[in-house]
Parts: sequence; structure tokens; C-alpha cells
Amino acid sequence: MTQKTGLIWNERFMWHDNGSALGQIPAGGAFQPGVHLENPETKRRLKNLLDAYDVTPQLSRLAHTAATRQTLERFHTADYIDLVAHMSQTTGGSVGQSTIAGPGSYDIARLAVGGTTAAIKDVMAGAVSNAYALTRPPGHHAERDRGRGFCIFNNIALAILEARAQGWVDRVAVVDWDVHHGNGTQQAFFEDPNVLTISIHQEMLYPVNLGKLEETGEGDGDGFNLNIPLPAGCGGGAYLKTIDAVVAPALSAFKPDLIIVACGFDAAYFDPLSHMLLVANHYRVMTEKMMALAADLCGGRLITNHEGGYSDFYVPLCGMAVIETLSGLTSGVVDPYAGTEFVANQDLMPHQAARIDEAIQGPLAKFLRRAAT
Repeated sequence: MTQKTGLIWNERFMWHDNGSALGQIPAGGAFQPGVHLENPETKRRLKNLLDAYDVTPQLSRLAHTAATRQTLERFHTADYIDLVAHMSQTTGGSVGQSTIAGPGSYDIARLAVGGTTAAIKDVMAGAVSNAYALTRPPGHHAERDRGRGFCIFNNIALAILEARAQGWVDRVAVVDWDVHHGNGTQQAFFEDPNVLTISIHQEMLYPVNLGKLEETGEGDGDGFNLNIPLPAGCGGGAYLKTIDAVVAPALSAFKPDLIIVACGFDAAYFDPLSHMLLVANHYRVMTEKMMALAADLCGGRLITNHEGGYSDFYVPLCGMAVIETLSGLTSGVVDPYAGTEFVANQDLMPHQAARIDEAIQGPLAKFLRRAAT
């Protein structure tokens, strides 16, 4: 049976402007500038693909409004919020590491937070079974007092904090399969035992010195932060093994009210900012696994929130695979690269299995001990 799937989309998300750049480095006169890697095309093309194959009308468009200052201050400092607001009133400028607030970006970033918040509200209220939040700018790198990695405000963390303040949800699990470590979300809940954060990422990619196995939380949250830093070159074998052997037992022990996936597509083979090998069908299978876990643990309540992914031609195919899976719809879109998930380099390699075993014996074992007490 077709699921009732919500969609968060707003054309204004696409108006956030990172300016011209040499990849991700702002133009400085030494080289011919081009389009910044974090630009609207990946996400707009996904929305266009949904429209072109008549998927959009079969999804429930969810109303949303910009997050208030009060919501932003649930995580971010007042000084940082003021900096973003100031830069947005000028021609734009840096608000952190590799992060630009362009003209008007303050209001657009608040709208992205509001979109993720609305997704939680409607899923928890039963208005939809699950939801896909196609928001921009991304959020999972944004820290308490600075932007980072193209992220201005931490959409998922702020939405969870607001939802908990409003009494919509208590225990939330965040599974981040963006290829970069979810450092901002980790920071937000590092001492919180009511939010389980799990990050599957390429080891030592970005941020370089974060996302290590031993970063498991502090205080009451000790044990409730799990990092699985995978070696470069991992394909579907390593990712699917990680979900089965680490994510599934952790979620089962935690018993969340809601699961949120920080859904980056930058672990895909064609992404310019990583060295992983996933294709669209891997994201389809990973989503199936998350839906099965959500059905067993929390009444199917699942949100996928779009984060990174920088291949303008391939992100839409990955996104369509996830949305088809969430909704039960068949769009007719055929990935021309399908089948490459069966080549030998997609298999689980011994050195990859060893790293997953380290995660099982280290952070997962520690969490299971904590969850049992």
C-alpha cells in the first residue's frame, strides 16, 4: 500500500547564494571563479524530477514557516545569530568555516529550520506517515557559535529541540549517512541521553579531526553518540553492513519515538567531495532498512532531511530512490548507472569489516551497556 509521505519544499530555499567560487573556495582573483559546489542545482533538479514524473502531486506538501529567534537560540548563541543576520543585510560574507551567508540568507536559513520542524510536527501528529524535507541550506555541520561546511543553522538539531520544547516528541534517534561527519548535531546532543546520534561518514574527511570512534558523549549523554568512520573507498557492502550490525541494534535498544535521517548523497560514486562508491539503489535499500526499523520501533515515524550531495546530475536520482521508497510510489525513473552496485569493489572488504568491528566492540558495546541500565 502507498505510504502517505509528506514533502517539505520551498523555492526560497534555492535563493540562498554562496557566491562564485573555485569549487568551495570563495573567488579571490587568483583563478577564474565558477559556481560554488553548494548551489541550488542538485536540489532543484531533484524537485524538477519529482515534477516531471508526476510524483510531486502524489506527496503531501507540508506547510511551514520560518523559525523564530527563540527557536534558533535553543542551540545557537545570540552573537552568532546576530552575525548571520548582519551579513544577510549586506552583500554577504563569511559566518564560519567554509560558510557564506549571502544577501537574505538569514531568513532563508530560518525557513529551512522551520521546514524540518514542520516535518517533525506533522509526522508526530499522524498527518503523514513519513516525510522528506528537501531543505537548503544544509545544517548538520552548523555548530553552536559558528557556521561550518556550508551550514548556517542546524536544521535537524533545532527542529528536535523545538519539538521537544513543544511536547511533540521525547526520544529521537538521528542517523546521519552524509559522507561528512555530523559534527554540529553531535555537539547539540553530546550530553543528552534522550537523543541518540549516529554518524556514518568517511574517516578524516570533514571536519578532519572530528567523528572518531571514541567520541561517545559526555555526562548523562555518555554512550549516546556513535561514530562509524569508514575508510575511503567503501561501497554498498560496508554501508549495508554498518546499518545491519551497528545502526539496527542501537536503534532497537534505544526505542525512539521518531527516527530522523540526515540524508546526504555525497557518499555517491560521482560526488566531487568524497571518495565513496554508493549508487542510487544503495540509498533505496538503506531507506528500506530504516523504514523497517521505524515500523518495528516507532510506528513508522521517519523523516529524511536532505543534507549534502554535490553531483548535480546524480543527486536527483538518489533522491528519487529514497522518495519512491518512502512513499511506495513507482515513478518510472531508471537510473542509467544501476547495476554498478554489483561490481566487485562494492563488496565488503576485510579492512572495512575490521573498522565496522571496531565500532561494534567500541561505541556500540558501550551504548548497549548504557541503554541496559
